[in-house]
Amino acid sequence: MPLARLLAIGLDDLLTGLHDRLAGAGWPQVRPGDGYVLLAARQGPTSAVDVAALTGTSRQAATKLADRLVAEGFLRREPSADDGRVVLLHLTAHGAALLEDVESIYADLEAGWAQEIGARRLEALRADLATVLRARHGGVLPPVRRSV
Repeated sequence: MPLARLLAIGLDDLLTGLHDRLAGAGWPQVRPGDGYVLLAARQGPTSAVDVAALTGTSRQAATKLADRLVAEGFLRREPSADDGRVVLLHLTAHGAALLEDVESIYADLEAGWAQEIGARRLEALRADLATVLRARHGGVLPPVRRSV
């Protein structure tokens, strides 16, 4: 089976497990595309244009997504200090708490993988993927974005 297909199946398995557990942990409103935006906002303020690029959607769809994340308290809007026409999205404490739960759930899911293949092999897989991705992207890991 091609590596791309196995990686896609693995990603789907992890994301399904994540969202099932998030719903059980009191985060039922979280949708798969939300994480891309929240991760970007955790790195620093982001904009609707950035959200559109991350999610592979139109600016209008990205604005609707941002509106929902603001309404749910995960993000807050603030005008840019550099350009008053630009509104930036900032991660809130509520959004940060969600991302902490996400990281914890991912650790549990990965522990399940480690039970199947061993912790050393899981860490080798992680290291190998990071090495390949850094090599293909100028020595740095690219931002997490939704595949189009």
